[in-house]
Amino acid sequence: MAEIVKTSIKSLPLVYRGKVRDSYAVGDDKLLIIASDRISAFDVILGDPIPKKGKILTALTDFWFKQLDGIVPNHLTGIKPEDVVEADEVDQVKGRAVVAKRLKPILVECVARGYLSGSGWKEYQQTGSVCGVKLPAGLKQSEKLPEPIFTPAGKAEAGQHDENISYEKVVELYGEKIASQIRDYTLALYKKAADYAATKGIIIADTKFEFGLDEDGTVVLMDEILTPDSSRFWPADEYKVGQSEPSFDKQFIRDWLETQPWNKKAPAPEIPADVLKKTSEKYEEALIRLAGHGVED
Repeated sequence: MAEIVKTSIKSLPLVYRGKVRDSYAVGDDKLLIIASDRISAFDVILGDPIPKKGKILTALTDFWFKQLDGIVPNHLTGIKPEDVVEADEVDQVKGRAVVAKRLKPILVECVARGYLSGSGWKEYQQTGSVCGVKLPAGLKQSEKLPEPIFTPAGKAEAGQHDENISYEKVVELYGEKIASQIRDYTLALYKKAADYAATKGIIIADTKFEFGLDEDGTVVLMDEILTPDSSRFWPADEYKVGQSEPSFDKQFIRDWLETQPWNKKAPAPEIPADVLKKTSEKYEEALIRLAGHGVED
C-alpha cells in the first residue's frame, strides 16, 4: 500500500490542509476529510510518512464513534467517501476518509486527563494545578488522578503551540452553556472510553476532543477521536507510577527525534525506515487491541 503524503482531489474544492488531514468541500454543508499518512511532532510536519497511519486513524475513529454513540451528536453523515469523488480518485479516500457535516468549529482543544503526564505534569510541578484545577500535593509523574479533569487548551495558529487555558476562559469565550456542555461531554466520553480500554489492557492517560456548532447552535463532536495522535495510550501491564510510560502513540518517534541535533523547526531530520515501521506497528497494535482488527496493507 503506497503511503499518501498529500492528496490531490481534482473533483472537489480544497478547503484546508492540516497537519494530517486534507478537507474538501462537498456542496455547501459537508466536507470530505481525508487522513493522510503525514505525522507531526513538536508542531512540525515530518517529511517522512508513517505506513498505514491514515487508515489506522480512520478505523479507530470509526470504531470509537460506534462505541460512544448516544453521548453527543457527531459529524457523521453516513455518505460513503467513494461516492463523492471521481473513479480515479477512489484510491485516495478508500479506508481513510469520511464525509462529515460542515460545522462552525469551537476553537478549544477539549482535553480530559485521567493521569498526570505531558504538559499537565510539567504545570503541576510548577504550580500544583493544571489549567486552574488544583490537585492534591505529592502526586508523581503518570499517577492516576482522583477523578478525571477537564483541562482545555486554546487552539493556536498553524506552527504555534496550543496553550492551556482555564475553564473560566472557555466561559469567557463561548458562554456558560456551551462551556459546560463541552466540558461535560469531554469527561463523559473519556470515562466511557477509558473504562472500555481498560478491559483491553490499555490505559487512556489523556485525550482531546474537538467540537463544532451546527446551524441550530447544537454542540456536535467532530474530527478524529481517541486515536494515538490525539491520546496517550499506555499498556497497562507496563504501567508504573513515577516514570514516563511506554505508549502506543507518536511518543516513540518523538523520543527518537529528541536524540537528534535538531532545533525542532522545519525541516525535520530524515526518519530511518525502522523508526517509521516501529511507529506504524505501535499505532496498529492500539487498533488491534481496542477494535480487534488491523488494516489492510
